Amino acid sequence: MAKTPFLERLAVGAVLISDGATGTNLQKRGLPIGAAAELWVLEAPDEIRALNQAFIQAGAEILLTCTFGASRHRLAASGLAEHFEAINRAALAITLDAAAEHDVLVAGSIGPLGQMLAPFGEVTVEEAEADFREQAAILCQEGADLIVVETQYDINEASAAVRAVRSVDTEIPLVCSFSYDRGTRTMMGVSPERMAEEIDVLDVDLLGINCGRSLEDNLAALTLLRAATEKPLWFKPNAGLPEVGMDGEAVYAVTPEEMADLVPGWVAAGARVIGGCCGTSPEHLRALARAVHANRE
Repeated sequence: MAKTPFLERLAVGAVLISDGATGTNLQKRGLPIGAAAELWVLEAPDEIRALNQAFIQAGAEILLTCTFGASRHRLAASGLAEHFEAINRAALAITLDAAAEHDVLVAGSIGPLGQMLAPFGEVTVEEAEADFREQAAILCQEGADLIVVETQYDINEASAAVRAVRSVDTEIPLVCSFSYDRGTRTMMGVSPERMAEEIDVLDVDLLGINCGRSLEDNLAALTLLRAATEKPLWFKPNAGLPEVGMDGEAVYAVTPEEMADLVPGWVAAGARVIGGCCGTSPEHLRALARAVHANRE
């Protein structure tokens, strides 16, 4: 079916609803703890499709592909590098198929490489950019409606990812989202203000925050980011802080209702796209969607 483009939806002023977590929800469906979610793109595609459909039924207007860890560098760490093209193409096809009969957009997810860039690690900026470019080419050319460079923590790596996307497609809507897991700083010490200063000047359409730590810290980071940029903001926080369950699985104690109660504050702080990251189930997303719709009215 014909879909309303992402930037057109934002232009009318509505707050949009993205999806919830991929990894933690696939673990609930049987993905082994510690296994790469991308493994299931090839081995259990129906589980990914079912999760996509559950998010659509819960109210998601944007679905992210199961490609967060599908760069060559990151797949190599899981022994999956030889399946790079197959995983990226199949992951996008799965989510496009799930969204096909709905006015739901598909965002190609690009996560960090999982290795520090030089001088802190062995990967050069040039190598990182080439890796991101190869992944972005598949996602852009195979039909993603937008690209989300997410869970970033290093200015140099995030900038390389943005440049890589734009070297492939100058028009596709592009989100760059950082993870603030040290209060209002990333693990590399990047503040929302510095993120805005460095990334705002690149050709991105939205800046954002995802994952991170507590909901309180994420809201504080969102408030700082809103003051530092005029771009629309993407906001997908975790469902609070995790605890380790008896089987080693991360347990997120924040209930759907508790998370939904925070939506008016997120909107007031400038969020234009709202979803959830780790621990955010379809039930959480349903509650978030109801709160977003209530706020629209």
